[in-house]
Amino acid sequence: MITSLIWLPASLIAGVFQAWRTAVQQRLRAELSVSGAGLVRYLYGAPIAVALAVGYFAAHQLAPPHVGVSFVAFAAMGGLAQIVGTNLLIAAFGYRNFVVGTAFSKTEAVQAALFAWLALGERLGRFVILGVGCGVAGVLVLSLAGRKLSARQIAESLVQPAALYGLSAGALFALTGVLVKRATIELGHPDAVAAAFATLAIVMLLQTVMHGVYVAWREPATLRRAAATWRTSSQVGVLAALGSACWFIGFATAPVALVRIVGQVEVVFTLGFARIYLHEATKRHEALGLLLVAIGVVLALSGALFLDSR
Repeated sequence: MITSLIWLPASLIAGVFQAWRTAVQQRLRAELSVSGAGLVRYLYGAPIAVALAVGYFAAHQLAPPHVGVSFVAFAAMGGLAQIVGTNLLIAAFGYRNFVVGTAFSKTEAVQAALFAWLALGERLGRFVILGVGCGVAGVLVLSLAGRKLSARQIAESLVQPAALYGLSAGALFALTGVLVKRATIELGHPDAVAAAFATLAIVMLLQTVMHGVYVAWREPATLRRAAATWRTSSQVGVLAALGSACWFIGFATAPVALVRIVGQVEVVFTLGFARIYLHEATKRHEALGLLLVAIGVVLALSGALFLDSR
């Protein structure tokens, strides 16, 4: 159920921040391990998340929320799912280029619809479902790298390492959205934006501890590198915190799948960042795939706001 139209600008802005953050994060792969490139988003992003929450609660003179055991459990599970999903996405970049690696993870919109239906009972209208289908078609075009769409080639593409990493990342990102929404519900705060900011702060603090302990145990040298690359790493953290704040606001005020579907505009921004920031050439089939994704977003948005409500 949509409780506020703030979910729409929040989802669109989240797509911009996420594409931007992932582009900067991809550059860090030359200096940090996969796990290290994932860690910096929480290590440098958590202070920003806490500042956003404290600032919002202070500005609106709100009392601190009650944090229960169930809230912490859902927040921790959502944070862990995002950590593993992020590492899988970064790993996928090593097999194919930045645009296609991201596109595989965009199957999260479909997976989010399934998970949200099973766990939260959220249902989508027919035009939103049509938009999801169009977006999947765009992802398929991107994943096949311009080859003929034969059944054999489709099957071969789906078992490539990039596809497996990307699909798994998408599943974990979809699960993250569902768990974050469940945590927000457990918080029980009447102000949805306040609940989103509080959840964000707790999730990123838990992620910093969980991922930081793992890296300190397995890759102690990576911690020093994360500190040495603070100029770029801090950019990742700031963009991650701002992007996640927008995602969390979307999850708190609209169905998870709808937020993820509209957030697919990220792949359009991804194309721009890949060309301008990473200097990757864009092929004709990639442009077609991104166009289909954009059409899918428009259909889903039209269905959610106008057509399916009739």
